[in-house]
Amino acid sequence: MKRQILCRFAGMLCFIAMSVAVLFAETGERAADLNVKVSEFLAHARRSWWDMNVPYEDGKILHDMVVKGGFQNILEIGTSTGHSTIWLAWAASKTGGKVTTIEIDRKRYEKALQNFKKAGVDPYIDAHLADAHELVPLLRGPFDFVFCDADKEWYLQYFKDLQEKISLGGCFAAHNALWKRSSDIRMFLEYVKQVPDFRTRIEKGSGEGISVSCRIAK
Repeated sequence: MKRQILCRFAGMLCFIAMSVAVLFAETGERAADLNVKVSEFLAHARRSWWDMNVPYEDGKILHDMVVKGGFQNILEIGTSTGHSTIWLAWAASKTGGKVTTIEIDRKRYEKALQNFKKAGVDPYIDAHLADAHELVPLLRGPFDFVFCDADKEWYLQYFKDLQEKISLGGCFAAHNALWKRSSDIRMFLEYVKQVPDFRTRIEKGSGEGISVSCRIAK
């Protein structure tokens, strides 16, 4: 009797192990397929992004930061037609995360939705057609990573709205940080560099610059 029970138990363990192995294999295949699809889409469209999208080099920086940090709860302010969103969503597919992105212009928003599907990353994106001035203060968070590429005069307010909603170790990144002639950018950078529980650095990337302010323990 004991031998029969042990045999059944061993059989169950073997079945579970085989099922898990198959699941991991299928997951790995899907991830590999997605990597190929996204990389091909981004390479093909590399020179065709307009409407205030980030350059390819800056998109890659965003992707690498999210993957390295293992960030999962990602917020983007300013979708445009989706270039940076696709990079962020591709990273989120590797960390088990998702991107919430906000765009105010309907035409750009609808074009972005098309691009998400073409790139294959739409399952990792929650896109909103909305005014970020109104929506951002209502978001509950917490967020591991925020990328801001919207109206420069509102960068500082976006940061203030989200400052307490950024997780420990999480980051607030803002594009065009090297626009030296912009008083709004200068004001934003002066503020974030003085916040005690954040450390700020600049990633040069394409030359546009990405400021990265990460939350540390007080």
